[in-house]
Amino acid sequence: MSVKLAIIYYSSYGTNHQMAEIAAEAARGAGAEVRLLKAPETAPAEVVAGVDAWAAQAERTADIPEVTVDDMKWADAYLFSAPTRFGVQASQMRAFIDTLGGFWSEGGFVGKPVSAMTSAQNAHGGQETTLLSFYASAIHWGAIVVAPGYTSASIFKTGGNPYGYSHTQGAEFDEDAKTVIGDQARRLVEIAKKLS
Repeated sequence: MSVKLAIIYYSSYGTNHQMAEIAAEAARGAGAEVRLLKAPETAPAEVVAGVDAWAAQAERTADIPEVTVDDMKWADAYLFSAPTRFGVQASQMRAFIDTLGGFWSEGGFVGKPVSAMTSAQNAHGGQETTLLSFYASAIHWGAIVVAPGYTSASIFKTGGNPYGYSHTQGAEFDEDAKTVIGDQARRLVEIAKKLS
């Protein structure tokens, strides 16, 4: 039985989308069935259209489906990725998470593994608190947090942390970054296989 992994991201300008794509490729390589999904945009269309990079990202990813509760029911494991906003996840991702009360109350998350990634404009822009805010929700759900820890030697090369991959805006996705993202995705799939 292959692991069904939902990779759910929000990305204004493309960083978290790239991270999600890298993770999806690694997870598929590890034998998972992957759904790459985006959190719904909550900003007004005219605001998005008024920022060239934001509008370009929306157009570039128009074919990627928005995540639904049915996707959450389908999945055995979840990988979330969203930018840091004032030390917590972007409001678009939080708005989606806030729709999951019914699924949570049915025990839908119980025993399922969850991992998270993030990005920020600078190296100390709240990435760790953002990842912990994801995990606070997972703990309330009864899910199992699968942080990468220091299980990948490349974490030390990227200046990463044990909570989940975090990317500094504008930095290149070099081979070390791709390795850390891939290792986190593969670890999540491996733990999900063990749990199933």
